[in-house]
Amino acid sequence: MDRMELKKVCTEADDDSTASLDDRFTEPIDSEKATINSHFLDEDGDAESHKFLTNGIMKKKKYEEYQEEYHPGHTSFGMSVFNLSNAIMGSGILGLSYAMANTGIVLFVVLLLGVAILSLYSVHLLLMTAKEGGSLIYEKLGERAFGWPGKMAAFGSITLQNIGAMSSYLYIVKYELPIVIQAFMGANNGEWYVNGDYLVILVSVIIILPLSLLRNLGYLGYTSGFSLLCMVFFLIVVIYKKFQIPCPYIPNMDVILNETVSKVLNNTVGFLNTTAVVYNEDVCTPKYFVFNSQTVYAVPILTFAFVCHPAVLPMYEELKDRSRRKMQGVANVSFLAMFIMYLLAALFGYLTFNVHVEPELLHTYSKVYKSDVILLIVRLAVLTAVTLTVPVVLFPIRTSVNQLLCASKEFSWIRHTIITVVLLACTNCLVIFVPTIRDIFGFIGASAAAMLIFILPSAFYIKLVKKEPMKSVQKIGASIFLCSGFFVMIGSLTLITLDWINNASQASDGH
Repeated sequence: MDRMELKKVCTEADDDSTASLDDRFTEPIDSEKATINSHFLDEDGDAESHKFLTNGIMKKKKYEEYQEEYHPGHTSFGMSVFNLSNAIMGSGILGLSYAMANTGIVLFVVLLLGVAILSLYSVHLLLMTAKEGGSLIYEKLGERAFGWPGKMAAFGSITLQNIGAMSSYLYIVKYELPIVIQAFMGANNGEWYVNGDYLVILVSVIIILPLSLLRNLGYLGYTSGFSLLCMVFFLIVVIYKKFQIPCPYIPNMDVILNETVSKVLNNTVGFLNTTAVVYNEDVCTPKYFVFNSQTVYAVPILTFAFVCHPAVLPMYEELKDRSRRKMQGVANVSFLAMFIMYLLAALFGYLTFNVHVEPELLHTYSKVYKSDVILLIVRLAVLTAVTLTVPVVLFPIRTSVNQLLCASKEFSWIRHTIITVVLLACTNCLVIFVPTIRDIFGFIGASAAAMLIFILPSAFYIKLVKKEPMKSVQKIGASIFLCSGFFVMIGSLTLITLDWINNASQASDGH
């Protein structure tokens, strides 16, 4: 047997007595020592349970993949928390008040806490699977678990999720940019440049497409801090406005307040007596439990809001002195911070508008304020953040498509441009023709998000983690989690489809 030149593997156990993915090679040793010291050995030294080793020798191809995929991380714990929090946040926070309005406060808190805990559990399964499966790439884990179908399932789920994320960002452009233009230019709704559909296309062509065509979008990572800061500012404004807007809210309240004191009093009293929603217990009293036709969107919206799993493994790879326990700590802190932000944003947004809250919270404020300076700043900040985030979200989809279709070919600007344009065009069509952002949150949350949170991590864990028998608590828990994922996905998609059919039939009857 020839000796294979391998560098010495550092096998110091990390905090939880599991082998860290941050292995180091320093000197040549023979194949038998490589077998003993290999990163892919579990604590029991069972080398045969790992596919990477054959008779104590790591195959050259696998070794090259290992060298390429595993490298020392440089991101601190705090910065990793910051990055993962930003990955979790997204645009889902804008739809949570609508979810609370259609579930009630108590039911919403239970669902939010449940989805957060289940999402954390799926991160735990994903990290365990990455360790045992020997890869930090989602598609590779799928391929090693189930072959080509597993790879396609991971690719399809991540692509659909990211397209949904891009669509939700462009929906914000469609809803909010016309309001900003109207505030600055005083234009009416009849002008073409305040048409949301036209503005989405213009922003996509003028800003998003040039940025998306760049081969390296690393510098756009600096926008993540600005994006998260915008959402914190948004949360502060939501809490502040709760104590400014009366119940029931007065449309165009800022216009009224700009009149003289006597005119304000007269107009307000007359307005409340004629056109405003009359105060009653049903409109202005918060509900603790609500069940209606829109309640079916609550779980998908919450699921969509907590999806960050495609970003977990790349962040794990970049974590300094990485270990599974350390990355789990990053996830715990990030999910706790986002849980608090989500709960506060949903609660105060719901308490402000109650039953009148819309699927996109920021748009609801336009009914009350036409030219409020603080809300205008919030809109500009959020619009800038989401516009600059779209190229970052598009980048991994294009890379996956390119690897799937032309993995062995050299880089081509023509192919690069065509894939980018097609992805942006499809996303624009989705935003223009799908009626509301609620449908995007609902469908993507019920399909791709359910796959990424529930189904794929548990299925990969069951298949790739060999050291745990099927009758172990861990495997039984993963199996229950897998079944729950199918139940959530099939049940939510069925109810959402029935709601679409019902709305279509009502619309046709109305005509």
